[in-house]
Amino acid sequence: MANILVVDDELGIRDLLSEILNDEGHSVELAENAAQARAIRQKLRPDLVLLDIWMPDTDGVTLLKEWSTTGLLSMPVVMMSGHATIETAVEATKIGAHSFLEKPITMQKLLKAVEAGLARTTGGIAGGLPRKPGMGVVAPIHVVQELTVEHAMTGGQSMPAPMDMGPQARQMFELDKPLRDARDEFEKCYFEFHLAKEGGSMTRVAEKTGLERTHLYRKLKQLGVDLSRGKRTGTTG
Repeated sequence: MANILVVDDELGIRDLLSEILNDEGHSVELAENAAQARAIRQKLRPDLVLLDIWMPDTDGVTLLKEWSTTGLLSMPVVMMSGHATIETAVEATKIGAHSFLEKPITMQKLLKAVEAGLARTTGGIAGGLPRKPGMGVVAPIHVVQELTVEHAMTGGQSMPAPMDMGPQARQMFELDKPLRDARDEFEKCYFEFHLAKEGGSMTRVAEKTGLERTHLYRKLKQLGVDLSRGKRTGTTG
């Protein structure tokens, strides 16, 4: 997959984005300021950069402009901010940013922006919109639910993969019991089946079941889904 650099001064956001992107198979490097981002950019030459606009030392737009004027803007850059204006987003894309994501960032919009950025070709199509050399595409801005609960509950650690359910996912349910108990039993089996089917990917299960990632995680904890076996290795949060 791709090598992605995440630049943000907030630890929780760095950990959360890293977890989601690692879950998708990407290799992720983290920087908390512009100085670290410069060093990583020079050493590793990432395939894509997620760059926060407001940082304490050098803001993201200034760093973006620096890369652009020195010929280092050879990779797509997705700008991120919870306070930027439309004018700031337009300025960033004129400098060369690929797109703009407003915080809090949903998992679906993050993955779509990353996919579009990685699919970009010079003078080609990005995210279905025409690009001109040196220009970016302003992504639609939406205000959505913040994805921070899972990070708070796991301490930034990745969810382990569930056990392989096999035929158990299609078991017959005992109906001679209260509705609540029967429903919980069904939902537990339902989520265990989809987790096994998707190889433990919380991202794909969330999309498959139509739930936000944080809501899905809380639901799994509530139902007592056994995630102790089949733990993935080599995944960082």
